[in-house]
Amino acid sequence: MPGPLAIVVSRMTDQKGIDLLPAVIPEFIAGGGGLLVLGSGEPALEGAMRGLSAQFPGRVSVRIGYDEALSHRMFSGADAVLVPSRFEPCGLTQMYGLRYGTLPVVALVGGLADTVIGATPATLAAGVATGVTFHPVDALAFGRALAQLLALHADGKAWAKTRANAMKQPVGWETSAAAYAALYEGLIA
Repeated sequence: MPGPLAIVVSRMTDQKGIDLLPAVIPEFIAGGGGLLVLGSGEPALEGAMRGLSAQFPGRVSVRIGYDEALSHRMFSGADAVLVPSRFEPCGLTQMYGLRYGTLPVVALVGGLADTVIGATPATLAAGVATGVTFHPVDALAFGRALAQLLALHADGKAWAKTRANAMKQPVGWETSAAAYAALYEGLIA
């Protein structure tokens, strides 16, 4: 069985952790994974992504630019979304992944840490995992997270349960809107 198809849909900046990809993707590809990248940003990082595509033809594909329709097709067809950000106050990418069942692989920072429940033996046993998390934000920890993603993908039952959990997560405004409405009602009273 081939490994998971991961995507990166991001601005290409060091803040988003894109500089870590060249160090970790070769081992991910060797483990059976594939990668699609969509985004633009720093010329050196765009070049590094093109370099990965040249190094792994047919296993890594890169599109430089912004294309919202393509990004939605990528989320709907991929297995995982990689979000190795060094800081992320909120983050929408991982929430798109949760909604689509495209498991987020995220650095444990800011809003990423608040929205993704990492797959650990305990969270898998409890049936609550929604993705893969890692810390610190460096190539070693990110590489371990990708190895964990490969192993999770190989366990069909755990993979299916984690995807189902991800898609059940409340990523809309319903909860926040209700809290704001209650706050305003309390202020008016």
